Amino acid sequence: MIIAMKRICFLLCVIFCFLVSCQNQAETVQSGTAGTQNNATVPGGKTTPGTHPEEVFDPSSITQEERATTMVEIQQLIQRLNGIIRAKNYNTWVSYLSPDYFAVISSAEYLERISQSAVLVKQNIVLKSAQDYFNHVVVPSRTNDRVDDIEFESHTRVKAYTINNKGERLRLYDLEKIGNEWKIVN
Repeated sequence: MIIAMKRICFLLCVIFCFLVSCQNQAETVQSGTAGTQNNATVPGGKTTPGTHPEEVFDPSSITQEERATTMVEIQQLIQRLNGIIRAKNYNTWVSYLSPDYFAVISSAEYLERISQSAVLVKQNIVLKSAQDYFNHVVVPSRTNDRVDDIEFESHTRVKAYTINNKGERLRLYDLEKIGNEWKIVN
């Protein structure tokens, strides 16, 4: 009898927690739409007035046609990038990067962190610029990439994947369509 009471009490606690969490989510949705001013949540749980929260993306909103068209575009892009990288054409490669990503790979902190990788340490290479990153990291590793799958993060942002010989799905690039061009964003 005591064990049955404990189970019932536990079940009631779980149901109560579930109902409270549902109520909190409903309040969050209502507060985001009921007010006249839009607020966005930033890291740390704070809100910034006047900004618009990003919409939640539903991957099922991608049509088969959009998926197929995007897959072809991304495969063609990667083939072009393979040729650019194989030719060691730094300036053209940079034109395929988003400005934010170029800023990341150009930062001293990023270059220092990448310089500490086992391969570069073994070769005694210290990266000092984005061009060093291109020559010592991108060129040796990205000349023969192949896109086997894409994953949509939004209608204009995708992750490109390859499948290796072990059947593992490996991310090649994060890409975003800016204007009419796909750019590497990570």
